[in-house]
Amino acid sequence: MSGRAASMAGASAQARYRALRAERRQERAVARLVISGVAGSMTAGLFGWVPGLAVGLGLLFTQLLLFRVRPGALTDWRRGAAAERRMGRRLSRLDPAYFHVLHDRALPGGFRENLDHLVVGHTGVYAVSSRRWRPLTRLRADDRLWAGPRPLTRLHARTRRAAAAVADRLAAETGHEVEVSPVIAVHGGRLPRGGIVHEGVLLHRADRVKRLIERQPVLFTTAEVAAIAAAAERILPPMIDI
Repeated sequence: MSGRAASMAGASAQARYRALRAERRQERAVARLVISGVAGSMTAGLFGWVPGLAVGLGLLFTQLLLFRVRPGALTDWRRGAAAERRMGRRLSRLDPAYFHVLHDRALPGGFRENLDHLVVGHTGVYAVSSRRWRPLTRLRADDRLWAGPRPLTRLHARTRRAAAAVADRLAAETGHEVEVSPVIAVHGGRLPRGGIVHEGVLLHRADRVKRLIERQPVLFTTAEVAAIAAAAERILPPMIDI
């Protein structure tokens, strides 16, 4: 896949979700039919075919619904891809005269993870990672970063390293230093209104990241933005192509 489709937000996460779903589709379908069929047959033997049919169909529908909401790798990939797409739509509202946005890019330097979004604009360069938590999960920071009662030991460090790797490659490609600010766009979780800054990484509500980026001081001219964005396109291929 290449071109516009390869640059869509959440493309590689959605592809991973579809691959996992396809791997498990047949075994899940057989299991659902067997369970629903057995329950429906037993009910029909006791109460008649109409209640048996209702029980079988109701159980099949319930299993399909639980599959959509139950925790697990498949659900995490689907919801993660959806969060990236939402963030992509928000960033697409940045004025294209001043901002260029790249989505779902492979990182340089042997990183296994992708970069969800890179914003290059007249207010700076931002490496934005979309991360989703369950609704109302409270994020906070003291000497560590926390999501509810759980410490987040690697998230901010990984985000900071990714931004540094992009900055190094942009400097090599453009011939001058380019600072890349690491930002985590928080979906679902609760944050203070101004977000959290932890060890150089900003965590901010996903619906406020666009405004935050727009309101920073102007750093680059339009020509500089175009040159940095072109360099980013060269060094950061779409993740789905890797």
